Amino acid sequence: MSAIDNNKSQADEISLGLLLNALSHDKEAPLVFHYEGRAVKPGYHVTEVKAGQFAALDCGANPEAWMEIFIQLWDIDEDQRTHMSAGKVHAIIRKVTEHVELDGNAKLTFEVSDGVRPIQLYRAGMPILRSGAIHVSLSPRPASCKPRDRWLAHEDRKVVGCCSPSAAGSRCCA
Repeated sequence: MSAIDNNKSQADEISLGLLLNALSHDKEAPLVFHYEGRAVKPGYHVTEVKAGQFAALDCGANPEAWMEIFIQLWDIDEDQRTHMSAGKVHAIIRKVTEHVELDGNAKLTFEVSDGVRPIQLYRAGMPILRSGAIHVSLSPRPASCKPRDRWLAHEDRKVVGCCSPSAAGSRCCA
């Protein structure tokens, strides 16, 4: 049995490649991550960038495989620093690629902690240039039932296909 490819990011999250592309457009702009209703502290560090290759069985006993990139942020204030520039974060990630293979299409997960609270997992939304800074919203990465998610996506496609303008005269749209 072949594994289901879970490399694809969801519509509300970005891949490493999209993040790097956004950071390369304005490398001098401060990069500000937002989570839990607030911005990371200006002294934050990128403490790790790591790649993982996973093989698993989902709750429906379906084998699956995916690559995932983890960027760990240490949310602290230090030395009166300002938020890192987009170029600095871009350079950190590029430095990692000298030693670790990073797939730009891989799922991207942020691990965030202040050094006291446990690491929390987040997915990243599309970077937005606003007020001279690049802002990236991080939202919690929820658990899900993948067989159910795939079934719902399949059902949604059937409804869209059935009731599309070209199917307007068909029986399913009555």
